[in-house]
Amino acid sequence: MNASQHRQELRALELTLGLYVVIFALKLGVYFATGVIALLAEALHTLSDIFVAGFLIVALIWSQKEADEIHMFGYGRAQNVAALVAATLFISFTSFKLYAEAIPTLFRPEEMTYQHLSLAVGVIAVSMLLAATPLVGLLRQKSRGAAAKAQLVELINDELGLLAALAGTLFIMMGRPIADPIAAIAVATIIAINGIRLFLENLSVLVGRSPGPAFLARVEELAHSVPGVSGIHELRAEYIGPDTVRAGMHIQVQRGLPIEEADRIADEVREKVHQATGCRYCTIHMDPVPPEAIRSIEPPATEKRSEDEGQRQ
Repeated sequence: MNASQHRQELRALELTLGLYVVIFALKLGVYFATGVIALLAEALHTLSDIFVAGFLIVALIWSQKEADEIHMFGYGRAQNVAALVAATLFISFTSFKLYAEAIPTLFRPEEMTYQHLSLAVGVIAVSMLLAATPLVGLLRQKSRGAAAKAQLVELINDELGLLAALAGTLFIMMGRPIADPIAAIAVATIIAINGIRLFLENLSVLVGRSPGPAFLARVEELAHSVPGVSGIHELRAEYIGPDTVRAGMHIQVQRGLPIEEADRIADEVREKVHQATGCRYCTIHMDPVPPEAIRSIEPPATEKRSEDEGQRQ
């Protein structure tokens, strides 16, 4: 992640945190004024958002620390850790709490009393507009780190939850109070589903997720394109942070090649891979092979096609 993208994401998270504080105060105040349980659910949801947004900001700042002797590939995974914690909070605190509040009420809706429902509708609408500001900002970004993705997921949760709360309140105004706990349960379910997805995605990165076959094929193609490389094997790659990949490979060069020339070939492979894929950490091992073995190695498909075309001409 470059410095400009980092500043952009940090500003978006700081704006979100400030808006969350305002929205929380609005929701909680209107809940006490109206008695709409969906608003209490949303207030609790926003309270967890405040803690999560603050944690994500700290993680985003920490992830920009340079590599050192303790973390030799940098601190990029701090964002994934923060997103994992955020997902856990979404599931264990917010979603569970909403279910605990809403399910009992579902079986005795007649016991609920409401007032000033038009005020509730107004606050929900204002909250949706406020939450949409950072949401639009994050959606407009071309790429996002793990912290920004986690915040984006939560902003979407907010909008969907507020939409459910708005629908529930409108149904209450039409004389159907059972819509209130149903709306709260809908909010809890949305949060749980998105939280599980976020958890699994970041857990995959933390246990060493590969960037995928297309990335590996591209690296192999780039390595083969460097003169002097006769083969490549044991190519491995994993994410070590948002959009940051560590790769390692063995490349084959002619036996007896001067060490300076072998180093030049390795440097050229490393630079090509970095320029084309953004891979910051690329470890290359040199495997010498005898000249007769080099002649027997099948050239890459692109080179073979060029040779065949030359022979036909």
